[in-house]
Amino acid sequence: MNFTKKQLNITFLGTGTSQGIPMIANDDPVCLSKDLKDKRLRSSILISWDDVSYTVDCSLDFRQQILRENVHSLNGVFFTHEHADHIGGLDDLRAFCYKIGEMPIYLNQRTLLSLEKRFEYIFKLENRYPGAPSVLPKVIGKTPFIVDDLEVTPIEVIHGNIPITAYRFADFAYLTDVKSISDEEKRKLENLDVLVVNALRIAEHPTHFNLQEALDFVAEIKPKKAYFTHISHMLGFHEAVSKTLPNNVFLAFDGLKITV
Repeated sequence: MNFTKKQLNITFLGTGTSQGIPMIANDDPVCLSKDLKDKRLRSSILISWDDVSYTVDCSLDFRQQILRENVHSLNGVFFTHEHADHIGGLDDLRAFCYKIGEMPIYLNQRTLLSLEKRFEYIFKLENRYPGAPSVLPKVIGKTPFIVDDLEVTPIEVIHGNIPITAYRFADFAYLTDVKSISDEEKRKLENLDVLVVNALRIAEHPTHFNLQEALDFVAEIKPKKAYFTHISHMLGFHEAVSKTLPNNVFLAFDGLKITV
């Protein structure tokens, strides 16, 4: 499979699980940590190449994340699935829609149907609320497609029993909320420079990789580097867990910037 070579600039907007860290009403030591790397907003990334920028997902913390990173332009959003921590910031796209008009959103049919139901005022064709963001849905399947001269490969992963979408951009892949993945889809992850994948906690979980499963997955896929995201306080302190990881595996943290 041939990929267009681009320099990709990735910012981790958030690296936390659905409730973030600190979790509300929780006095776990990790939630009380003074280390800023233990403060995690809901998971999302900003990915840029040439003069364009996209996010993968639009989290409940989208407004805070975009203001923190001083993002002034956005060309679209790639959605992984319909859970609230991945779509909850959809309304805040309006600021960018004022600049570019309709915002392209890439997503599978299941996710689109959920957004149309949960954000009816955005998607309705008649008597739309005038302040609603304008979006342009682009339904994707499993076939690679081109966005701004970059090949993007959708990868189906299983989140519990829900098929959701991960993405490969050139030699960088972003997978979140993974519990399993077929051998066919794994082949789309060959020869990666950087793999990002979820590592929720130490104990097993019914819908997410735990730490050991994430490590086993990295060992199988063999990227040059891997970063773990979608982390809960039950994984432990950032500094302590980082010391236990292989040399090419890292815990991501909010605000981390990498180039691929």
